[in-house]
Amino acid sequence: MHRRSWSAELCGSSRAGESRAGGSAVPGLVVNKIAPGFLASVLNGFPDGLVIVSGSSGKSTTTKMLVAALRAHGVAVFTNQSTANISQGLTSALLEEVSLSGRIHGDMAVLEMDEGHGALISATLNPRVVALTNVMVDQIDRFHDSDMVVAMLARIANRASGTVVINADDASLTGLAERLDGPAVIARYGVTAEVLAENPRGLGYSLTASERMPAAGGVLLTSVSGRSASVLLEGASFDLELPARGVHYAVDALTAIAAARAALGDRFDAATACSAVSTIPPVFGRGEIVTVRGHRVEFVLVQNPASFQLNVDSLEPGLDQVLVAIGSDVRDPSYFWPVDTSALGRVLIASGSKAHDIALQLAYDGVIVDRIEPDLGRALDDFLALPDPVHGIKTIIFSADSMRRTRAHLGLASNREG
Repeated sequence: MHRRSWSAELCGSSRAGESRAGGSAVPGLVVNKIAPGFLASVLNGFPDGLVIVSGSSGKSTTTKMLVAALRAHGVAVFTNQSTANISQGLTSALLEEVSLSGRIHGDMAVLEMDEGHGALISATLNPRVVALTNVMVDQIDRFHDSDMVVAMLARIANRASGTVVINADDASLTGLAERLDGPAVIARYGVTAEVLAENPRGLGYSLTASERMPAAGGVLLTSVSGRSASVLLEGASFDLELPARGVHYAVDALTAIAAARAALGDRFDAATACSAVSTIPPVFGRGEIVTVRGHRVEFVLVQNPASFQLNVDSLEPGLDQVLVAIGSDVRDPSYFWPVDTSALGRVLIASGSKAHDIALQLAYDGVIVDRIEPDLGRALDDFLALPDPVHGIKTIIFSADSMRRTRAHLGLASNREG
């Protein structure tokens, strides 16, 4: 490694040790400034190559499932455990593991990458497999339309030397695949018409791609019920257990299995992959159930209209105690107005910096809102002081900003390992 990178690595490792408990990206920011080639040098050095997972949503859960599937096949995998998916976060994750020789123990690297930051550093990376989840108008303050997201994902996908794994039911991704000019082959996964008919809201999929899937030799989702699902793979059906309810988690599992198949080639065993995927716990707020102050609480993270709709639709009907907290990350509250929240029926507290906005939306959908409390800490304290609900468990639906504030207020882990 170049002398400059050595100095950067040593400096960064020291800073990483100081801030590791908080999951800080500061060490990565320092190293990226003084040794901009460090990140690419390490990531491109794994014997079995680099796998990148990107897309609008589902990246964290897909990455965790994919890592489990690869490790079940005996592959030593390095991954960004904290799911820090921007360049400085990735560098900080590397600094925690890199040796003085500039290498990390492992056969393969599997990294979740933010679309924007992944596109910025893609020219320096040589991934063997790129797995793309979907394209949505997500984080509208950063990505103003889906064409911008497609262009960024295309830059990442064009760097793949082996396989680009795409959601065949996402029209934006199928269009992207047709325009790629890199050397990679395309592997597809999708859902059946029956699954789509049972889950008509939120996914935004077409039927045409999934109907062609069996002939294309892809991985196909054939059924979803709560936390259970079935997939068709290599002519056989396999059952899966999901980390949380909902067809979107089943699609994440599908992405992971298809990516593992592409990464492993002839070493891939479908039963081993499906069994491993079935063992992972929820990822940091995504259907996670925790015990706080003597109560079991389910955390439901909503990051865009699609995830909001799918999560509301998958909740157990008639929940007694629901708190909805929308924070400053949702800069334009009208972003969530396409979501039909009527299935919630009743919300005890609407909170967060956008408490009044989400309460108005809920009211228009016919949801009874007992109380509006912008002070999230006070709302959480009062919510958790209530006795256990008669039906279901306490449920907190929050945006990313409110999720972070909730975890900090309740003294829960601040990293994203979930």
